[in-house]
Amino acid sequence: MTDPPTSPEPPARSFSTVVAGALKEAQERQLLERVRMAPVPRHLAIIMDGNRRFAMGHGMMISEGHVSGRDKLEQLLDWCLEAGVRILTVYALSTENLSRPKEEIAALMDLFANGFRDVVTDPRVHQHRIRVRAIGNIPLLRADVQEAIRAAEDATKNYSEYQYNIAIAYGGREEILLAIRRIAEDVAKGSVQPDQIDAEMVSRRLYTADLPDPDLVFRTSGEERISNFLLWQTAYAELYFADVLWPGLAKIDFLKAIQAFQNRQRRYGT
Repeated sequence: MTDPPTSPEPPARSFSTVVAGALKEAQERQLLERVRMAPVPRHLAIIMDGNRRFAMGHGMMISEGHVSGRDKLEQLLDWCLEAGVRILTVYALSTENLSRPKEEIAALMDLFANGFRDVVTDPRVHQHRIRVRAIGNIPLLRADVQEAIRAAEDATKNYSEYQYNIAIAYGGREEILLAIRRIAEDVAKGSVQPDQIDAEMVSRRLYTADLPDPDLVFRTSGEERISNFLLWQTAYAELYFADVLWPGLAKIDFLKAIQAFQNRQRRYGT
């Protein structure tokens, strides 16, 4: 009787690959230690750009690129917890993105629905008391995504140690216009006088009304623009652009962005 076939052993990593991996880990540990010795951004905003190009460059389907982007976001949350970033806002889906092919949007909606449902049972969320919220024109989303968002927000509504905000079906200009309409309604009712309108009044009517403005906006993919993201809130934020596609972002790239922010703060004497 012959022995059953065995699964092939995974190929052994070359010595140079092992050494390179060890050096990278050492660099990450050293940089993390340095980063944690100085104030980190209280509120970090990230434009996660490059899922589609990453997929095309790796012979993947577009939907697989979005899955890779989702996985990177899971890693990012761990990195923020390690570094001590208390508030994270990520740009997940713009209102303009909703016009993409139906198949792509359907796959994205599946990812969002599953992702928000996972929040309810994610041990990290409850261990670190992370409040999770979605900001944007939520009624534009598929019904099951809206339901998953409500479940995630309800499960974390009493947390305040960390805050994790997902901008979904979001547009910065639309957000400002909505705030202006709300103020105009108050003026029409007589509860606000035109000469009482100021920047603080506008800020209180934004999706981010109870959040401090971002200290650092970090964008991947090499593009150097804000793309309608937190237009009002980023008036005084530091900007950092990385020439790496979002799913390919490494921890050291993230730490370099934080370090760049710290160096600028030291240079400005603040």
